[in-house]
Amino acid sequence: METLNTSRRTFIKTMTLAGGGLMLGFHLPISSKFAEASTKEQAINAFIRIAKDGDIAVMVPSSEMGQGIYTALPMIVAEELEADWTKVRPEMAPLGKEFKNPAFYMQSTGGSTSVKAWWQPLSQAGATAREMLIAAAAKKWGVAATECEAKNGMVLHKGSGKKLGYGDLVESASKLQAPKNPAMKPKDQYRLIGKSVKRLDTPAKVDGSAVFGIDVRVPNMLYGSVKTSPVFGGEVASMNEAAAKALKGVKAVVPVPNGVVVVADSYWRAKKGVDALDIQFKDGKHANLSNESISKSFHQALENKGAIAHAGGDVAANLKVAKKTIEVEYEVPFLAHATMEPQNCTAFVTQDSCEIWSPTQGQDPAAFVISQLTGLPPEKIKINTTFLGGGFGRRFEQDFLIHAVLASKAVGQPVKVVWSREEDTQHDFYRPCSVSKFQIGLGTDGMPVAWNNRIVCPSILTRVLPQYVKNGIDPTSVEGANELPYGIPHQHIDYVMKDTGIPVGFWRSVGSSHNAFYVESAIDEAAHASNQDPYQFRRKLLDSQPRFRTVLDMVAKNSGWGKSLPKGHFQGIALAKSFGSIVGEVAEISITPEGQVQVHRVVCVIDCGSVVNPDTVVAQMESGIVFGLTATLNGTITINKGRVIESNFHDYKMMRMAETPKIDVEIVQNTEAPGGVGEPGTPPVAPAITNAIFAATGYRIRKLPVSIHDLKSA
Repeated sequence: METLNTSRRTFIKTMTLAGGGLMLGFHLPISSKFAEASTKEQAINAFIRIAKDGDIAVMVPSSEMGQGIYTALPMIVAEELEADWTKVRPEMAPLGKEFKNPAFYMQSTGGSTSVKAWWQPLSQAGATAREMLIAAAAKKWGVAATECEAKNGMVLHKGSGKKLGYGDLVESASKLQAPKNPAMKPKDQYRLIGKSVKRLDTPAKVDGSAVFGIDVRVPNMLYGSVKTSPVFGGEVASMNEAAAKALKGVKAVVPVPNGVVVVADSYWRAKKGVDALDIQFKDGKHANLSNESISKSFHQALENKGAIAHAGGDVAANLKVAKKTIEVEYEVPFLAHATMEPQNCTAFVTQDSCEIWSPTQGQDPAAFVISQLTGLPPEKIKINTTFLGGGFGRRFEQDFLIHAVLASKAVGQPVKVVWSREEDTQHDFYRPCSVSKFQIGLGTDGMPVAWNNRIVCPSILTRVLPQYVKNGIDPTSVEGANELPYGIPHQHIDYVMKDTGIPVGFWRSVGSSHNAFYVESAIDEAAHASNQDPYQFRRKLLDSQPRFRTVLDMVAKNSGWGKSLPKGHFQGIALAKSFGSIVGEVAEISITPEGQVQVHRVVCVIDCGSVVNPDTVVAQMESGIVFGLTATLNGTITINKGRVIESNFHDYKMMRMAETPKIDVEIVQNTEAPGGVGEPGTPPVAPAITNAIFAATGYRIRKLPVSIHDLKSA
């Protein structure tokens, strides 16, 4: 697979250089695939189709994986279009250059960019269509366009009271030249944006009609079950292929990278075929890896000088003269994505085409990989993006797609490959493990005067987007650590890149997921070392950061910080900016006599700038908090002899409904540029919990998860 990875690097470099600015113009070309999608509807531009009866289809360029994009992005279009919301329906965009995410110039979903990256282009698409419909009506009536207005799916003539629905105007409007600079609505005239709107995908998900990747059925379809080496990088040594093929329904045994896919006429028969193979593997060079060996090498690497991520002032000199110095180290483990829907893909490869049905976050990378595997040009590749049963960054990867394409290519029929939960848990692209060391100098007033932080962590981008790794810095490894909001005069942050041989990838909130734990734990330690309240300590450091200070004050007020709590309850506070949004959280906990942490309440305040759908923001904060609680309290991937020990939800435990605390969310109201919401709720969770544990016990958690610590004695 090294050749494939190298080619992908070349592809993405080329695509990035060539793709810049694709979505910057006001005129959005019509996708030929989109225009052909319906004979009953007329395309106005790449994102909008209108039927004769006034129904409006909006192309959604981002994958819907529960984050509410199927509603939020159509809301942006409908607002500027002045559409009748009851007639708007979302459709997943096909593969096409018009649908490349403006944030990174490829068609993919990640980085909590869907709203913040698509806000302007989709607003322009809606405004463009609105002005074209007004122009068409004005031409039909023989009046000036300035005498007409669009409202709720109709164009009205102010003087005569004449009106025409969009369905009556779409054909003539589509023939007009698109305006170069359509007028955008003032925000005080918004009818949809900023309002809580019911999600458009909910009815289908409730009645079962929604199609996830695992639900796909196509004619003449076969099924594939996967078995790959338990040691990363291992290869097949031997197998009993004849025994598998002798089973009823088994059609083929197909080699794939590091393993095989057994193809059969049902998933169960394919799975039985895998079991019959009695497959043996060569372990390869990573067979001696363990958590202990990786942790030891990382802590040793803390003594190495790293690539500088941020430097300001003279840290060394000020550490020497500090009244008090704190030196601490923190550590987090590998974590799996554990999407509820296991990895899967359906592919149909013929001699001159390839069509896939997949819950993917990466349409452009998928198309490139398919082209490499099949030799087909991009125009012969069709990608049908289904709903995703969770993504969290995992479905940006292409391994499950590769299995389906190779299997279909081998048998000449459509094949749906579904991973078992065990295969999924033990062959992930994990959240990197990492360690972090701090030296913090406190002045005579107890406030930090010097901040020295070193991070040791594997690099995600070196594999995925190597052009973004510069001067030894992977931005995802230091995000959340290299740009502190706190007014500390002397700062030095550096990074030691340390590969382990364990595949790592984007995990919900990426580097901020561990760096927020490090930074907010260290800040808390500094506050207690100076005998100051952790909230007031942070507040003093935020004099020049009014948005951060507002969030901090609101979350302290909403949580009743400093007020009396139920007996045995304690609070911890944390603040973090990620993906353009600022989130503050306070966790309220107690500890049972058996040493179990019970989280009773999490109070959250988010400043994500302009808000499209407040209900979605609240839901994503709740989701991110539960995700973070799972990771903080229990989450760990254990490596032993190069293998992942955890295999399913019995030993990679999720937060249960009965364990989930009360979650209160408030959104800061402002008109700043939109930030992300899918990921920013997660980073503050761990430090809020562990800071609360310290408040309860005096015992500082410096290594996650919490479950490895004996809190009974604490």
